[in-house]
Amino acid sequence: MDHRINPTFSQLRKNPVHLLAFGFGSGLAPKGPGTAGTAVALLLWPLLAMLPLYAYIVLVIAVSLLGFYLCGKTAHDMGVHDHQGIVWDEMAGYWLTMTALPVSWSWALAGFVLFRLFDIWKPWPIRWVDRHVGGGFGIMVDDLLAGLLAWAILFGICQFAF
Repeated sequence: MDHRINPTFSQLRKNPVHLLAFGFGSGLAPKGPGTAGTAVALLLWPLLAMLPLYAYIVLVIAVSLLGFYLCGKTAHDMGVHDHQGIVWDEMAGYWLTMTALPVSWSWALAGFVLFRLFDIWKPWPIRWVDRHVGGGFGIMVDDLLAGLLAWAILFGICQFAF
């Protein structure tokens, strides 16, 4: 893939690794591709949330491990550290955020807002990881940390509220 231009959906379709890394094409959004990728994750979450908790956790781990490869390979192929259109990391981070939370649109939206806040703001240690860890692992881990932080807050609220 030519790293000097942004890929088209037609180009992504030709390479399943890039198609997945770009969140099924959501990373092609001209404004806010990370938010678009997270929105796709939000729309898929009710289906994933129907899984038993252990299966959901296994799925989030598998998606994350796969993401190390997908994101790293796509970034390498494009010749950039972390192209803004690579959004598999946002999807994994959002699904981590939503682990073991009640299945409702209010929780889904709260998770969306909190995850995006931490992913954009990047409080310590997320900012440090984003700046110092490279490759597919680096692309993924800052979003997983943002998801973990958002999850801890929402899970804590859930435990005290119910």
